[in-house]
Amino acid sequence: MSEKATYRPEGINDAFVEGRADAGPSSPAEGPAKPAGPNLPTLGWRGMLRWTWRQLTSMRVALMLLMLLAVAAVPGSVLPQRSQDAAAVLEYLGDHPTLGEWLDRFGFFEVYSSVWFSAIYILLFVSLVGCIVPRTLAHARNLRNRPPKTPVRFGRFPATAEASTTASPDEVVEAVAGHLRGPLRRLPTFRVDVGSEEPRLGRPATRTVAAERGYLRETGNLVFHLALLGLLVSVALGQLLHYRGQAIVTEGRGFANAVVDYDTFDKGAWFQPSSLSPFSMTLDSFDSEFASDTVAFAQARDFTAHVTVTEPDGGQHSDQIKVNSPLTVDGAKIYLQGNGFAPEITVKDGAGEMAFSGRVPFLPEDTMYTSRGVVKVPDVSDGQEQIGLVGYFLPTAVVEADGSARSVFPQPQNPLMVLEVFRGDLGLDDGVPQNVYRLDTASLTPSTDEDGETIKLLVKPGETVELPDGLGTVTLGEAVPRYVALDLRYDPSLAWVLTFSLLALAGLAVSLFTPRRRVWVRSWETTDDDGRAVTHVELAGLARGDDAGLQREVDKALAAVPGLADGTSDDDKPDDKPDDKPDDDQLAADHQRTATED
Repeated sequence: MSEKATYRPEGINDAFVEGRADAGPSSPAEGPAKPAGPNLPTLGWRGMLRWTWRQLTSMRVALMLLMLLAVAAVPGSVLPQRSQDAAAVLEYLGDHPTLGEWLDRFGFFEVYSSVWFSAIYILLFVSLVGCIVPRTLAHARNLRNRPPKTPVRFGRFPATAEASTTASPDEVVEAVAGHLRGPLRRLPTFRVDVGSEEPRLGRPATRTVAAERGYLRETGNLVFHLALLGLLVSVALGQLLHYRGQAIVTEGRGFANAVVDYDTFDKGAWFQPSSLSPFSMTLDSFDSEFASDTVAFAQARDFTAHVTVTEPDGGQHSDQIKVNSPLTVDGAKIYLQGNGFAPEITVKDGAGEMAFSGRVPFLPEDTMYTSRGVVKVPDVSDGQEQIGLVGYFLPTAVVEADGSARSVFPQPQNPLMVLEVFRGDLGLDDGVPQNVYRLDTASLTPSTDEDGETIKLLVKPGETVELPDGLGTVTLGEAVPRYVALDLRYDPSLAWVLTFSLLALAGLAVSLFTPRRRVWVRSWETTDDDGRAVTHVELAGLARGDDAGLQREVDKALAAVPGLADGTSDDDKPDDKPDDKPDDDQLAADHQRTATED
């Protein structure tokens, strides 16, 4: 009985061949022998760490992390954030108890300080650092390298030229080298090496020029990535150190740059109240201009807030704040975000005691400055019900025949306040934060007339009107002061963000538009058909990828050769034979070096 031969591929180690010849046949009792698997080397924990690091520092993973960071920032723009609007977060949790609980558990109401967002941010930072450092070291080594040696054969390059000249080879080399270096010796266009060759392949001794340009391409690429890294650091520090406050200030009054003086205040994790500059500001007056012509009637023309700023050292100076023209004080920018009317309202309860007195901002709802406001009066005498007033302030009021009123111009030419009255528990003692510009009327009782219609009070400046149901009186002040909504922002990273953004743009432009080219020149003495001594010049060019300007670069270098003989051009090149085999390994080495450097 003949044995079945085992096929063993030539060159394969026996350790990786199934069914080795020296293993011996298996016994019948054991059954047919199972083929042994290949003995693969184990990766080990060091190899696993090395593989993980290489994956993390690859450009592919860096781009994926950058996209993931953009996607992770979306919930911070869609969902309310606790650091910016805690009341909106509580309202969302109340409206969506199940979903809100899970979102809160995973940090979706504090996106930018959550663990998962910080992890993506840090991984992107590490990925960029791990990608930039090795490339920077490799680029530094390449900057110290010299241009590659002149290849033996030029015929196989994509851009070539040749000519004859009456100048000597030394003069040719000097002229072409000077042209390639450019007019600035300290910032040469090409890096140039001038050399010579021994007689070879039937050619006499030659003079050569090897030139290379395009190192700025990789430099621009590294600048772009370094700028991106700087942007990440700047934005992170800005979020940690910034603060932002909003305040409503009425004419003749002001505020101090302190946390307690702002209506809302947002700060970074590393913010310290002691870092606030102790300045103050007073709103002296506010000017507004509106068009009165029929074409653009009531359209806003200009808003100007005249303020007096008191510096930390006690000095004062007057200034202005306009739309898109903020006021800068000690690095903080103060923007004019809005304006409106803040009439002086006084409320006395049914016992005749003063229950409320102050300026109430009314928020504009249309171009005619029809403004809505709320007055909450919880501090009434014992036995009195709390009072809530909801209404509108009309700068230039027109009362219709049916009793309705509207504003026909944004300037206070005929002011009128229209109020609805509610009584009951305002809910201010429950400890739940409320919006000062909204009144929850669900648990309040409106004041109505005999027909069940809600009573509307019309109050003019200087008038006192009795509240229904014996609740007291309301008085509107004689003057109608204006208010401005100011937004103060301090972010120490803004200048750095701008700087790194411009660097990234510049680096990207240099990386995209800088060509990577190599040019070689060879010249030697020979004789023409008439027996006269001339110098023959050959040029060749090589670029990384397609480069439409490569031939022009070679032609410009040829044009720099002095004493070109008449009738010579780059069209007189000898054609290479189809079956010629390159006997010079320099061309392949140059291609390999280009691929390695890039």
